[in-house]
Amino acid sequence: MNNLVIDLTHGGVKIAVSLAKKGKPVVAYDLYNTLKSIDAKMLDVYNVDVIQLNDLADFKGDMNVIYPIHMPLTFDEITSHNPDLNYTFQSHHEAVGELLKDWGEDILKVEVTGVKGKTSTVFMLKEILIDENPLILSSLGALLYEDEKEFILKRNISIAPANIKETVDLAYKIANPICKIAEGTVVSENLRKYNSAIFESSLGVSGIGDVGVLLNIVEDYPIAKGRSSASKAKKQVFRCNTVVCEKEAYDKYYSDVEHDKVNTFSLSDKTSNLYLKSVEYSLDETEMDIIFKDVRTINDNAISGEINLKAFAPGKHNASNVLGVVLTALCLEIPQDKIITGILNYKGIPGRTNKKQIGNSTVIEEINPGINTKAIEESINMISSLDDYIIAIGGDYGITCEEIDEDKVSEFLDGLDSEIILTGDVGLSISKRMGKDCEVIKDYNEVYDIAVKNNKNLLFIYRSDYRKLQQR
Repeated sequence: MNNLVIDLTHGGVKIAVSLAKKGKPVVAYDLYNTLKSIDAKMLDVYNVDVIQLNDLADFKGDMNVIYPIHMPLTFDEITSHNPDLNYTFQSHHEAVGELLKDWGEDILKVEVTGVKGKTSTVFMLKEILIDENPLILSSLGALLYEDEKEFILKRNISIAPANIKETVDLAYKIANPICKIAEGTVVSENLRKYNSAIFESSLGVSGIGDVGVLLNIVEDYPIAKGRSSASKAKKQVFRCNTVVCEKEAYDKYYSDVEHDKVNTFSLSDKTSNLYLKSVEYSLDETEMDIIFKDVRTINDNAISGEINLKAFAPGKHNASNVLGVVLTALCLEIPQDKIITGILNYKGIPGRTNKKQIGNSTVIEEINPGINTKAIEESINMISSLDDYIIAIGGDYGITCEEIDEDKVSEFLDGLDSEIILTGDVGLSISKRMGKDCEVIKDYNEVYDIAVKNNKNLLFIYRSDYRKLQQR
């Protein structure tokens, strides 16, 4: 069977080469015309020809089309170039799952998706699984941990499904010194074994997870030129052996899914498998009393009980992430004391959701490429006394599929009795829709100086790739 890999921008090169290494005939289509010369040479080494779709007319027999879940083309637009071929279609996620189906039988594997909270969830799970030397793919990079020390396999890497395979391959190179590793990679000479893996993915999962985690669908944004949506893409989580899913998302989008082991969590719905009995929110440590019942584990056990813990979860959206993490750990049959300690050890992510002190000013940062309308509202709502805070909002567009409803945000901000500063392209655009005047500044760094100078606390909400801000 011939294989056509579409989209060489979002991991298609890795998938094409991996298939070719297995002896499969592969051709590729550069959907966005971004193929780099080094990647073109790699494809050439493995005899992968880059073709145009009209070249399909030269093929006969079977053709397996491997496509990104957000592909702007329809299947009909592809098959029209040669209707006589016998087509099958496979997403990038499915192709990666097939490539890794025999990998890591003795490794605890978790795949994390959702509209919000993915990276925070990955690093909370890292704290819980730290004794298992976790291998991680997240928006912060491909990482490996040994004796609680972090080793960077690759920093600038996306969470496209193909990079799950890339992360596994990078770890393999470390375990086999005869192989070369990426220039600049720093690793321990003794780093050879990891017993767990946590993979973050934006639009679904590959299906290799012992547990697949779907955190939320806070906004069901469109993909593939409006022909699909976030909820449809993330439905792939149900290909995992055991599933953890927010109850509200499950009820709204997936109640018709047939799966033997789906465990749900909720801040308030007591019909879910795990929910909050009580909570005391704090900007430092939120105390949570959690009930869980009939939780189906990876070993087909059913467990029930109660767990009390403290967490860095200043708002409801943070607390929801904690619930998802706790339920995931229970599904993995992690002892409760390790869950409690791991959650307590998580203090946020620098350049994402975190709290710090600058002089007399408390600074809460919410920096995320996926910041949207709901996230802005929830971040502001977690501040109990707005009089003590300057609220700074801004950021960049064109980072993720999700966009901001500026009319809703401006209406929400107009109703706040608080000092508001707007910055960046996002802030400038919002300022033009607001009814009241707000200070607009070009350089986001100035918001810190303004807060300190005026002896005010600061809530800084910024939509950006954290790597652009981490060196301030």
